[in-house]
Amino acid sequence: MITKIQKQREVAEAKFSILIPTWNNLPYLKLCVESIRRNSTFQHQLIIHINEGKDGTLDWVQQQHDLSYTHSSMNVGVCYALNSSALLATTSYIVYINDDMYVCPGWDEALLQEIQKIGHPYFFLSATAIERTPQSVCSLYGDYGSSPDEFDEERLLKEYSTLPMQDWQGATWPPNVVHKDLWHLVGGYSIEFSPGMYSDPDFSMKLWLAGVRLFKGVSRSRAYHFGSVSLKRVKRNKGYYTFIRKWRMTSSTLSRYYLRQGNNFDGVLEQVPIPASIQLKNLFRRLESLLRSN
Repeated sequence: MITKIQKQREVAEAKFSILIPTWNNLPYLKLCVESIRRNSTFQHQLIIHINEGKDGTLDWVQQQHDLSYTHSSMNVGVCYALNSSALLATTSYIVYINDDMYVCPGWDEALLQEIQKIGHPYFFLSATAIERTPQSVCSLYGDYGSSPDEFDEERLLKEYSTLPMQDWQGATWPPNVVHKDLWHLVGGYSIEFSPGMYSDPDFSMKLWLAGVRLFKGVSRSRAYHFGSVSLKRVKRNKGYYTFIRKWRMTSSTLSRYYLRQGNNFDGVLEQVPIPASIQLKNLFRRLESLLRSN
């Protein structure tokens, strides 16, 4: 249950409304918020959803003059967290950032410049994550520590812009940005994926059906990702099969044949034929998902 919604002072000339879900992760959250404060080119509205907050998170957030927040007494997961915090968004653009991320200098300017070049709201942009163990082909390798205690911030700030990466197709994961109208058009993050596994590709699929064909990963916008800290503690939902039952395909079909995830960016995407072998695989996976649901 969402027990409290608190909007703090207005942020003058804010460009983005940044949503940060957190679950008893205070050292990471402090570092994430501080990186946004120090490394952003522009002012932004910061909105935290606090799951539980029994580690001191609630008290700390309440003491920060520039943070708005929503709070639930239990862990409601990332989907409810994002949807509740999005209710407080006052800008035209909603950004989703994980609490275990550290944004690098100019991350926001690079995204805003892309938005201004696009000139319409039908896009989905992602920053490029730097990770000790890259979780996808869209991530860069870089080991700058596994926790705030051993974070090598000085070395990251010297090296982050030199790591080789081109703009890429298939924006899905945070940090990401979408127009607020588009967010509300597709209904935010789908709660049937609570607490959150496979909610990211589901959101991308909803955007695709809404007509979005520009899913761009922006290389110049970078953030260090410590690595799904909360995910390691949560009981996972069976999002793989939920996605298949909902969309009649695997998430990998979306990634490979719709979003062309990880390919060098070469413009807006087009629908491509799905090979018969992949269609047959999706049929088997749908049947398997139905059996598992009984």
